[in-house]
Amino acid sequence: MEEKPHRLELSRRKNGTVTGVLDVIAFDEHEILLKTSQGMLTVKGSELHVSRLDLDAGEADLEGRVDALLYSGKEPKKKKGSALARLFG
Repeated sequence: MEEKPHRLELSRRKNGTVTGVLDVIAFDEHEILLKTSQGMLTVKGSELHVSRLDLDAGEADLEGRVDALLYSGKEPKKKKGSALARLFG
């Protein structure tokens, strides 16, 4: 399988495009977690949204205020059980 080229463009910390996206692991208004061809990419900020996602092309457009970008080589561990079970377990 050919590796998708990875590129990150961010304009004024508000709008961005990411290429080489393999999957969107999780997202909410404060954090977006993307699996890219160069590792896991965590985008932190406020009012974050994935405005366009095309996994076939490996592209995602992001909107919102970006406060931090963090690369990691590892995928997050899957949590077992319900949120209540983990909270009270």
